[in-house]
Amino acid sequence: MPDLWLPGVERHPLSDTAPTDTQYAPRVIWHITWDKNGTASKPVDLVPFEQLVRYFTGGGRGAAPHLLWDPFTGRTAQFYPANSRSKSVVDVAGGTRTNRTGRVCLQVETLFFPYCRLNGKSYATVRDTPAKGLNKILSWARSWGVPDTWPMGAPSWRANRSERIWETKGGHYGHGQVPENQHTDPGPMPKWPASGTAPKPGPPPFPGRSAFGPGKSNASILLLGQQLVRRGFGKHYRVGPSRDWGEADRLNVRDFQLAQRWSGSDADGLPGPQTWARLFG
Repeated sequence: MPDLWLPGVERHPLSDTAPTDTQYAPRVIWHITWDKNGTASKPVDLVPFEQLVRYFTGGGRGAAPHLLWDPFTGRTAQFYPANSRSKSVVDVAGGTRTNRTGRVCLQVETLFFPYCRLNGKSYATVRDTPAKGLNKILSWARSWGVPDTWPMGAPSWRANRSERIWETKGGHYGHGQVPENQHTDPGPMPKWPASGTAPKPGPPPFPGRSAFGPGKSNASILLLGQQLVRRGFGKHYRVGPSRDWGEADRLNVRDFQLAQRWSGSDADGLPGPQTWARLFG
């Protein structure tokens, strides 16, 4: 399993973790902190990194990302593990699960605002910064299966949103490309490969036996059912997989377990770690 915490990161874990909707492709959402505004004629000093850490662990914890990244020094702080949702985009009740969409939905707040000033030099966009530490973040994202692509195109200061692309394509998105949101950040980003093949992701983490069985309803049940259908073990579904556990789920899982030449309690139709690993292997 890939690292839940970016290797070498400063850890500031927040306790209110929650799962993502793992049936969707993995992705990264990029932001800028945009805590001040400068202009070409009047640049403004960059806000200290520590000030933003205090904000995201204090009064701003309701908008905390996974990572706070300083592109000038490479310093990075992390607030949520990769398999949890974070909270930096608007997520309207009953709408698209913007904070949760993906096997991972990693959110990165870049310590930046337009025409920030550091050591006497002004920077108009993130693209103009040294982008120190970016490769480390990208490598971590790749380890979770995120491809080096911008499905809606490289970010600009102009919003560009498509709910269809958001729900069907993994990769990198700007805040200005996320459904239900109004922001236009992060603006032009440092260039990295426009296309590429991400390493094949490993199986999604087993959610635990308690996720399955009568009365249970969650994204893991839907993910299980979709994978059963892909592997040719969906004959008991009359309509198709859903988030709600039913007898068809149990019978399809049992068929898969019997195909592994298991018997007795090992083929009871309730997925355990070995069933999960073989099904997604």
